[in-house]
Amino acid sequence: MCPYSLTVPGGVQGQVLALARSLRALGHEVRVLAPCDGPPPDAGVTPLGNSIPFATNGSVAPLAPDLPCALRTIRALRDEDFDVVHLQEPFCPGPTLTTLLFSDRPMVGTFHRSGASRTYSALKPVAQRVGRRLDAMVAVSKDALATARPAVGDAAEVELLFNAIEVERFAKAPPHPADGPTVFFLGRHEERKGLGVLLEALAWLPRDVTVWVAGEGPQTAELQAAYGGDARIQWLGRINDEEVASRLRGADVFCAPSLHGESFGVVLLEAMASHTAIVASDLPGYRNVATPEVDALMTPPGDAVALGSAINRVLGDQSLAADLVAAGEHRANEFSMDRLAELYLALYERVG
Repeated sequence: MCPYSLTVPGGVQGQVLALARSLRALGHEVRVLAPCDGPPPDAGVTPLGNSIPFATNGSVAPLAPDLPCALRTIRALRDEDFDVVHLQEPFCPGPTLTTLLFSDRPMVGTFHRSGASRTYSALKPVAQRVGRRLDAMVAVSKDALATARPAVGDAAEVELLFNAIEVERFAKAPPHPADGPTVFFLGRHEERKGLGVLLEALAWLPRDVTVWVAGEGPQTAELQAAYGGDARIQWLGRINDEEVASRLRGADVFCAPSLHGESFGVVLLEAMASHTAIVASDLPGYRNVATPEVDALMTPPGDAVALGSAINRVLGDQSLAADLVAAGEHRANEFSMDRLAELYLALYERVG
């Protein structure tokens, strides 16, 4: 069960769909219930209606807290008679919270969010009571656990199960052709993701570098107006999963210049699995995945000069780039989605 629209790219959505694929590969029947603003992006999805954008955590969450979605959720739960229901962000308004309130099946809840949460604060008086309906609780990182803890209570048992990736899908993707040194940015164009910092850092990058900018968002028009005259930037817009993997494989550097609010660096793992060197902001969430100077170069958030310097280090030192790639490949293999699926299966069997 996912509270966010599956047709809007996002980290939680990607985890849900990939986990479902791995569980099916292990021989289990899996349905994914979630809002969808268009055709479902994968097999085995039950659409619950359209989403509404809500500003949260410096981003925009595509949620569906409306009554029609709640009724579709209740109907699907009744008709399917699931053995176990797995809720991603169980306190999130919409289908997951509806399920938490109305399902009588064994339930597992996974918490992804890090940072201050108005929803968690608002639910605090009732969250611990409602949360007792969960048979097991999981957090994807220490930061996510710290965010969820005030809502679920200090006495609640919460396991840590880190997010994961489909390693082979990225490792075996065909590299997208590149003319010269290439830096890849992927993310929503909003202040939190730090695209403006990367574009500012262009002032310190060589003239033959190409920057692939994928995604879109509220800052797109503003950033294109400010930097659209720089021929080094290729504005790709929203791209599909296949092109994401291909661009990751084809780039020399994957840059993640986020300013805050990252609970776990899944996108860093994807770059590592793609054999691409990483330059990223030094955030606690990213340190769940990367180690500075080992499998990534990490710079102070918002520091365009330091970011540009780190990118130049990677582009100018083939030995350094090779060491980062080798260490990253090893790190990515520790976060296999198939391994995570097996860990969740053990949890499902325990509560079911």
